[in-house]
Amino acid sequence: MFPGRPVLDGGVSSVGQDLEKWGADVIFGREKGFWATVARLVFRVFSWLFALLVRLRLLLFRSGLRDQARLGVQVISIGNLTMGGTGKTPVVEFFSKALLARGRRPVILSRGYKSRKLEERQVWRGEREEEPGDFPKVVSDGENLRLLVEYAGDEPFMLAKNLLPGVAVVVDRDRIKGGRFAVRELGADILLLDDGLQYLKLAHAVDVVLVDAEKPFGTEALIPRGTLREPPCNLARANYIFVTRCHQPLREDQIARLQRYNKTAPIIQTNHVPQHLEKVFAEGERLPLEALQGKFVAAISGIAVPESFERLLRELGAEVLFHRTFGDHQVFPLKDVDALCQRALRRDADLIVTTEKDAVRFPRPTEMIVPIYFLRIEVEIIEGEEEWQACLERICHPPELTALEWWQQRLLSGK
Repeated sequence: MFPGRPVLDGGVSSVGQDLEKWGADVIFGREKGFWATVARLVFRVFSWLFALLVRLRLLLFRSGLRDQARLGVQVISIGNLTMGGTGKTPVVEFFSKALLARGRRPVILSRGYKSRKLEERQVWRGEREEEPGDFPKVVSDGENLRLLVEYAGDEPFMLAKNLLPGVAVVVDRDRIKGGRFAVRELGADILLLDDGLQYLKLAHAVDVVLVDAEKPFGTEALIPRGTLREPPCNLARANYIFVTRCHQPLREDQIARLQRYNKTAPIIQTNHVPQHLEKVFAEGERLPLEALQGKFVAAISGIAVPESFERLLRELGAEVLFHRTFGDHQVFPLKDVDALCQRALRRDADLIVTTEKDAVRFPRPTEMIVPIYFLRIEVEIIEGEEEWQACLERICHPPELTALEWWQQRLLSGK
């Protein structure tokens, strides 16, 4: 994959990672028992407080009491109402490739969730002498990868790798700082705000909101009791609704539920379609999907909804012997990976399969006794091609604002 892949030490997962995974299992209902029930009751109380904070924050921006920055280029937010599980990263890649094909120069702005701080300053083009905090982390300048995965974060690294050459990726919690750098130093004419729906400090020209076809509003409860970051009524903020993981066109009742909260946003139905298997430690070595037919597979993943990954492997014809799961974005300790390989060998597994996001931070096992592959996924539109083309047209050739729209934007930004 990428030279310099981190080798993680052995030992059990940290207490913090274990608690995080336990909390996620409680929220999704996977954890049972007395303490899980107590935790859900406590979480529900705090979710009421969280709902008040969400409403207050939106009110502050809408009333102009908090400002929004504008950087002179369009900012396209791609986000969701839930904590995860909508397959956002492949959609960001899908947008990036489409805009690049239309002659634009998009740059992705990411928070870099769970990425490590730089230990030494990152030299920008061999000229700048700023300390690490003075400009954002440049994962890719559109021509070369410039950071290892542990400093970039798994999703930004995966995007940067898949979008070479052409699309740069910048990581910083302060997306305004990252955006200014992207415009000034990378020549961005469009900024793609990864997971940007809740990032209101930077004004959005277009809000693309992703919802899962099966669970459009996650567990139907707000954080921390559930997975919703905002109540379903805030789907009204979307300019476009991308429905992901549509194995077939939506039913009328599913469309009606979305339109209950947003009657005007075009609905674009997409599916995350598996393409091939690729060997984790031998880049470019691939197998067709048919290779999974009848094979005994050991699965490992650290994603929000691991059940969906396991179900997909079974749909592709694999016999899943077992599935080792970790918390979302959690690193896989080498000791656990070695144990997984030994277990797979004992169970006569033909191969170990992980997700692409997990593959970029997969530690090399001490012994390569079972081949390890990741499943490559890409987005395809199954309904709404005209709306998708109209979306691209709006982004690439934005219409002139009417006087009313201009004043509405001024009101939202407080300018």
